[in-house]
Amino acid sequence: MRAGVVVAAHPGVEELAVRAEELGLHSIWVNDTPMVHGDPFVALSLCAKATRRIRLGIGVTSPALRSAPATASGLASLNALAPGRIICGVGTGNTARRTLGMRPTTAATLEHFTTALQDLCAGRSTVYREGARVRDIQFLHAGAHVNTADPIEFVVAALGPKAAAVAGRRNTGLISFGLLDPTAWHALHDARRHAARDSPRDADSHTDSYVVTSVHLLGEGEDPYGDAARDATGHLVLSLLAFAADTAADMPAFAEQLGLEEREAVRRLLDRRGTTATAPDRHTKLYPNYLGRIALRDRDLVLPPLMDTLALVGTRDDLLARITTLEQAGIDELLIQPVIDPPTEMAQLAKLLA
Repeated sequence: MRAGVVVAAHPGVEELAVRAEELGLHSIWVNDTPMVHGDPFVALSLCAKATRRIRLGIGVTSPALRSAPATASGLASLNALAPGRIICGVGTGNTARRTLGMRPTTAATLEHFTTALQDLCAGRSTVYREGARVRDIQFLHAGAHVNTADPIEFVVAALGPKAAAVAGRRNTGLISFGLLDPTAWHALHDARRHAARDSPRDADSHTDSYVVTSVHLLGEGEDPYGDAARDATGHLVLSLLAFAADTAADMPAFAEQLGLEEREAVRRLLDRRGTTATAPDRHTKLYPNYLGRIALRDRDLVLPPLMDTLALVGTRDDLLARITTLEQAGIDELLIQPVIDPPTEMAQLAKLLA
C-alpha cells in the first residue's frame, strides 16, 4: 500500500513536503477549512515549488466554500506549477461548513461542482449557474497562466452511498476520514461501481481510494491506550466527539449510535468548552484547534473504543495485518495526519510500509 500525509496549511508546510518526498511518500495533502487552517492553494504553491515528484492534494474543498470557476482556476494554476501532480478532493463541506455554523451542501450540488471542475480543468466549457441565470463558461487565458493539458486527479469524500455514487458517475476516486472498517469500504466501492455502470463513463477504469487516519507504533510493553497513544490519535477522536456534540440537536440519529460512554464524553466535551448542543455559537467553541494536538486535559475524552475505530495503534505485526486487510478492501493509499512530531511520524510510516 502507498503512503501519504495530511497536514494543516501553514507557513513552513513546504519543508514537510520536501521531507515527505525524501522519504518516498506518494502524496502530501492540506485541509481546506478556512476558519481553522491556512489557505490550501497558498500552501500547495509553496510545496509545488519546493518538490519535484510528490503528489499534492487538497483534502477536501467544497461548493459550499468556493465557486467552481475560482476553484478550477486555483487547481489549474497549481497544475502549471506541478504538472500532473495535483489531486483535488471534493466533498459536501461537512467540517468546513460546520466551522461556520452552517450545514453541508447536498450530494446533487457536489456532483454539479465536480462536473464543472473536471470540465474546466480539462480545458472544456461547462454550464455555470447563479440563480436563474445560466451561462457556458471556459478558461479564456491566452498563454501559460493555467495548465489544462496534464490531468488532475479528483476524489470524492465519502462515508456513505450517496457520495460514493457521485464518485461512480463522475469516474473519480474516493477519500474517507477515519473509516477503517473493511466492510464499509466494500459497500462504498459497490455503490461506486453500481453508479458507474449507469453512466456513460468507463465503469472498469481504475480510480484510487484513500483513507485518512493516524498510525501509532507501540514500543516494547507500551500500553495501547496510554498517554502516548492518546496524544497521537486524540485529534481524530475529538473530531468525532465535536461532530456528535455539534449535530446532537439536528442529527440525533448519529448521537444515538454512540454507546453510553461515548455520549457521556460528548456531554463532558460540551461542558468543558462552555457551550451546549443548541447554542447558536457552539461552532466557535467546539472547533478551535480542530485536528490539532489535543490538550493534556482532554486525554480522558480519548476513549479506547473510538481509538480502535478511527486509528491504527499496535505492534508492527498488528499494524501490517490491519493495513493488509484495508488493502484487500480496495484502499490504495494510507494517509496519516501527524500532530506530535510530523517528520518522525512520517519516517515511521515510510519504514513500516517499505
